[in-house]
Amino acid sequence: MAAIDRCNNIADVRRLAARRAHPMVFGYIDGGADDEVTLGRNSSDFDAITLTHRVLEDVSSIDTRTTVFGEEMALPFFFSPSAGNRLFHTEGEAAVAQVARELGIAYCLSTLSTVSIEDVAKIGPSPRWFQLYVWKDRGLVREMIARARASGYSALILTADFPITGNRERDIRTGFTIPPRTGPRQALGAIMHPAWTWDYLTSAAISYANLDATVSATSLSEFVAKQLSPDFTWRDAEWLLGEWNGTAILKGVVHPDDARRAIDLGFRGIMVSNHGGRQLDGVHSPISALPAILDATSGDADVVVDGGIRRGTHMMKAIALGAKAVSFARPYLFGLAAGGTAGVRRAGTILASELRRDMALAGVNTIDAIDGRLFLKGRDQRLPL
Repeated sequence: MAAIDRCNNIADVRRLAARRAHPMVFGYIDGGADDEVTLGRNSSDFDAITLTHRVLEDVSSIDTRTTVFGEEMALPFFFSPSAGNRLFHTEGEAAVAQVARELGIAYCLSTLSTVSIEDVAKIGPSPRWFQLYVWKDRGLVREMIARARASGYSALILTADFPITGNRERDIRTGFTIPPRTGPRQALGAIMHPAWTWDYLTSAAISYANLDATVSATSLSEFVAKQLSPDFTWRDAEWLLGEWNGTAILKGVVHPDDARRAIDLGFRGIMVSNHGGRQLDGVHSPISALPAILDATSGDADVVVDGGIRRGTHMMKAIALGAKAVSFARPYLFGLAAGGTAGVRRAGTILASELRRDMALAGVNTIDAIDGRLFLKGRDQRLPL
């Protein structure tokens, strides 16, 4: 039995990724901003929420199907965008897209992917969505939109919480760069993690496939620094909606006023997210921000909790509080770093299996049945606030 198949939960997958991947690569996946307080709260705030369960309910058949942003999925979770996946394993975004197709869930491809918009589309994940930053170069943005539309991407996800890059001190400590630079620390890490090193050295050079004509991996940081727009505003978001003219979701929202404004502007969905704790440290976790955002949106758009998911019960808690679904990147990235396609598959099937088991144990057999009745009233608090 392969090591990845002996993983029983996402924590096991994470530990295997730490053993296989170069320390700077694992640190990039695992780390957050500043003191990583928000990173920790993204998961621990789920643990502070108490569920109840119902008994003598028919749970002989569990139906996990749902509809998110107007599209059907087999499970109430999808894979969030993440950059540079081939740095973690040579199969990169192709592995993630393949598993999304197998699971019947959406995959949101990052602008900064190392497999192109077109090549991911050929793998056939459905639904498939495209994540975009609004660069200063509007011609490049229009080109990305045209390519995504031509390749059958049905929704655009605008990342709004990235005016500048957060202070990721773990990356500084590990010496993380793209591509990896050589030095004593990096050489020692390569020697101590031969599986990752062999994979990296024997694979095609890593490039940012959607930007090949614009930027090389050696100049990515310079490109991002030049193209990010600290003066990006709601007016620019409105411009993007007009260019896309389709289903659009705003990602990176934790304040209810921003959620309401996004819907009034024309966004169809909200991803409650703090960029995985990688931007502003000390900000609300998505699950703690959820109730106020639901109040502000008043059912006018689908709301997704993005980040912190490590267990099936985390999904149930988010949905019971009113989220339409959840999304995540780290669990599948741990899987990718631990074992390529097989690792992503293991991470996805672990969470799918946990969800089905937890639904049965809670006495619910459909996603719609996961609601506020799973919380006790009175003394028990629904939220860690």
